[in-house]
Amino acid sequence: MQRKTFRDMQCPIARSLERVGEWWSILILREAGYGTTRFDDFQRRLDIAPNMLTRRLHALVEEGLLERRQYCDRPPRFEYVLTDAGRDFRPVLWALLAWGNRHFAPEGISAQLVDQETGKVVEPVVVDAVTGARLDPKRHVPSAGPMANEGMRARLARAAAFATGKPMPEAADVADTDTVTTAER
Repeated sequence: MQRKTFRDMQCPIARSLERVGEWWSILILREAGYGTTRFDDFQRRLDIAPNMLTRRLHALVEEGLLERRQYCDRPPRFEYVLTDAGRDFRPVLWALLAWGNRHFAPEGISAQLVDQETGKVVEPVVVDAVTGARLDPKRHVPSAGPMANEGMRARLARAAAFATGKPMPEAADVADTDTVTTAER
Protein backbone atom coordinates (compact mmCIF):
# COMPACT_ATOMS: atom_id res chain seq x y z
CA MET A 1 0.00 0.00 0.00
CA GLN A 2 1.28 3.45 -0.87
CA ARG A 3 0.84 6.59 1.16
CA LYS A 4 1.62 10.23 0.59
CA THR A 5 4.89 11.52 1.91
CA PHE A 6 5.29 15.12 2.97
CA ARG A 7 9.09 14.85 3.12
CA ASP A 8 9.74 17.27 0.24
CA MET A 9 6.75 19.57 0.54
CA GLN A 10 7.39 23.28 0.83
CA CYS A 11 5.43 23.60 4.07
CA PRO A 12 7.65 23.18 7.16
CA ILE A 13 4.61 21.98 9.14
CA ALA A 14 4.02 19.18 6.62
CA ARG A 15 7.72 18.29 6.61
CA SER A 16 7.71 18.16 10.41
CA LEU A 17 4.62 15.94 10.46
CA GLU A 18 6.42 13.55 8.12
CA ARG A 19 8.99 13.11 10.88
CA VAL A 20 6.80 13.08 14.02
CA GLY A 21 3.16 13.05 12.91
CA GLU A 22 2.41 9.48 13.96
CA TRP A 23 1.14 9.59 17.56
CA TRP A 24 3.46 6.84 18.81
CA SER A 25 6.43 8.90 17.63
CA ILE A 26 5.31 11.89 19.67
CA LEU A 27 4.73 9.74 22.76
CA ILE A 28 8.16 8.10 22.34
CA LEU A 29 9.74 11.57 22.16
CA ARG A 30 7.78 12.54 25.29
CA GLU A 31 9.12 9.50 27.15
CA ALA A 32 12.67 10.13 25.90
CA GLY A 33 12.33 13.65 27.29
CA TYR A 34 11.40 12.09 30.64
CA GLY A 35 14.64 10.08 30.59
CA THR A 36 13.47 6.78 29.12
CA THR A 37 16.19 5.25 26.93
CA ARG A 38 15.72 1.48 26.78
CA PHE A 39 13.41 -0.53 24.55
CA ASP A 40 11.79 -2.48 27.40
CA ASP A 41 11.12 0.72 29.34
CA PHE A 42 9.52 2.43 26.33
CA GLN A 43 7.38 -0.65 25.74
CA ARG A 44 6.25 -0.91 29.36
CA ARG A 45 5.58 2.81 29.85
CA LEU A 46 3.69 3.21 26.59
CA ASP A 47 2.04 -0.22 26.41
CA ILE A 48 3.04 -0.37 22.74
CA ALA A 49 3.44 -3.53 20.64
CA PRO A 50 7.11 -4.48 20.18
CA ASN A 51 6.91 -4.45 16.37
CA MET A 52 5.38 -0.96 16.37
CA LEU A 53 7.96 0.31 18.86
CA THR A 54 10.76 -1.12 16.72
CA ARG A 55 9.41 0.66 13.62
CA ARG A 56 8.89 3.97 15.40
CA LEU A 57 12.32 3.93 17.09
CA HIS A 58 13.96 3.09 13.75
CA ALA A 59 12.11 5.97 12.05
CA LEU A 60 13.03 8.45 14.81
CA VAL A 61 16.69 7.41 14.54
CA GLU A 62 16.56 7.72 10.73
CA GLU A 63 15.04 11.21 11.04
CA GLY A 64 17.77 12.30 13.46
CA LEU A 65 15.50 12.81 16.49
CA LEU A 66 16.95 9.91 18.48
CA GLU A 67 20.42 8.40 18.56
CA ARG A 68 20.84 4.64 18.96
CA ARG A 69 23.75 3.75 21.27
CA GLN A 70 24.97 0.30 22.25
CA TYR A 71 25.23 -0.10 26.03
CA CYS A 72 25.84 -3.87 26.28
CA ASP A 73 27.92 -6.23 24.14
CA ARG A 74 26.52 -9.59 25.24
CA PRO A 75 23.81 -9.72 24.30
CA PRO A 76 23.96 -6.58 22.15
CA ARG A 77 21.59 -4.02 23.65
CA PHE A 78 20.90 -0.47 22.65
CA GLU A 79 19.50 2.67 24.18
CA TYR A 80 17.82 5.58 22.44
CA VAL A 81 18.67 9.14 23.46
CA LEU A 82 17.41 12.47 22.21
CA THR A 83 19.55 14.32 19.68
CA ASP A 84 19.63 18.11 19.47
CA ALA A 85 16.68 17.93 17.05
CA GLY A 86 14.81 15.69 19.50
CA ARG A 87 15.49 18.08 22.39
CA ASP A 88 14.30 20.97 20.21
CA PHE A 89 10.92 19.19 20.02
CA ARG A 90 10.29 19.56 23.79
CA PRO A 91 8.63 23.00 23.52
CA VAL A 92 6.17 21.46 21.04
CA LEU A 93 5.32 18.85 23.69
CA TRP A 94 4.89 21.60 26.30
CA ALA A 95 2.52 23.44 23.97
CA LEU A 96 0.52 20.22 23.43
CA LEU A 97 0.40 19.70 27.21
CA ALA A 98 -1.02 23.19 27.77
CA TRP A 99 -3.43 22.91 24.82
CA GLY A 100 -4.65 19.52 26.04
CA ASN A 101 -5.19 20.87 29.55
CA ARG A 102 -7.10 23.85 28.19
CA HIS A 103 -9.38 21.92 25.81
CA PHE A 104 -9.44 18.21 26.65
CA ALA A 105 -9.23 17.82 30.43
CA PRO A 106 -12.80 18.14 31.77
CA GLU A 107 -11.77 16.14 34.86
CA GLY A 108 -8.99 18.63 35.63
CA ILE A 109 -5.28 18.99 35.07
CA SER A 110 -3.23 15.80 35.41
CA ALA A 111 0.15 17.24 34.31
CA GLN A 112 1.46 20.78 34.23
CA LEU A 113 4.68 22.62 33.50
CA VAL A 114 6.48 24.08 36.53
CA ASP A 115 9.60 26.12 37.19
CA GLN A 116 11.97 23.71 38.97
CA GLU A 117 13.53 26.50 41.04
CA THR A 118 10.32 28.08 42.34
CA GLY A 119 7.83 25.24 41.94
CA LYS A 120 5.40 27.69 40.37
CA VAL A 121 3.18 26.58 37.50
CA VAL A 122 4.15 28.17 34.19
CA GLU A 123 2.07 28.56 31.04
CA PRO A 124 3.99 28.09 27.78
CA VAL A 125 3.51 30.78 25.15
CA VAL A 126 5.19 31.44 21.83
CA VAL A 127 7.45 34.49 21.84
CA ASP A 128 9.83 36.11 19.39
CA ALA A 129 13.36 35.01 20.30
CA VAL A 130 14.79 38.43 19.35
CA THR A 131 12.35 40.80 21.07
CA GLY A 132 10.71 38.52 23.62
CA ALA A 133 7.31 39.77 22.43
CA ARG A 134 4.43 37.32 22.74
CA LEU A 135 3.16 36.24 19.32
CA ASP A 136 -0.45 37.14 18.58
CA PRO A 137 -2.30 35.19 15.85
CA LYS A 138 -4.05 38.39 14.73
CA ARG A 139 -0.78 40.26 14.32
CA HIS A 140 1.82 37.63 13.49
CA VAL A 141 1.31 35.44 10.43
CA PRO A 142 3.46 33.06 8.41
CA SER A 143 5.04 34.71 5.39
CA ALA A 144 6.61 33.24 2.28
CA GLY A 145 10.34 32.70 2.52
CA PRO A 146 12.80 33.19 -0.32
CA MET A 147 12.45 29.58 -1.51
CA ALA A 148 8.62 29.45 -1.45
CA ASN A 149 6.94 28.22 -4.61
CA GLU A 150 3.78 29.72 -6.13
CA GLY A 151 1.48 27.43 -4.16
CA MET A 152 3.13 28.29 -0.85
CA ARG A 153 3.04 32.03 -1.61
CA ALA A 154 -0.68 31.89 -2.49
CA ARG A 155 -1.53 29.80 0.59
CA LEU A 156 0.34 32.15 2.94
CA ALA A 157 -1.19 35.25 1.33
CA ARG A 158 -4.65 33.79 2.00
CA ALA A 159 -3.64 32.88 5.57
CA ALA A 160 -2.42 36.42 6.23
CA ALA A 161 -5.62 37.93 4.84
CA PHE A 162 -7.76 35.57 6.92
CA ALA A 163 -5.83 36.29 10.13
CA THR A 164 -6.16 40.04 9.73
CA GLY A 165 -9.77 40.04 8.49
CA LYS A 166 -8.83 41.50 5.11
CA PRO A 167 -10.47 40.33 1.88
CA MET A 168 -9.07 37.03 0.70
CA PRO A 169 -6.94 37.32 -2.44
CA GLU A 170 -8.46 35.77 -5.53
CA ALA A 171 -6.18 32.90 -6.37
CA ALA A 172 -6.59 29.41 -7.63
CA ASP A 173 -5.97 26.79 -5.03
CA VAL A 174 -2.49 25.54 -5.75
CA ALA A 175 -1.36 22.60 -3.67
CA ASP A 176 2.14 21.47 -2.95
CA THR A 177 1.37 18.50 -5.18
CA ASP A 178 4.45 19.20 -7.26
CA THR A 179 6.49 17.95 -4.31
CA VAL A 180 4.17 15.35 -2.78
CA THR A 181 5.27 11.83 -3.57
CA THR A 182 4.05 8.42 -2.60
CA ALA A 183 5.99 5.96 -0.52
CA GLU A 184 5.60 2.28 0.20
CA ARG A 185 3.97 1.81 3.55
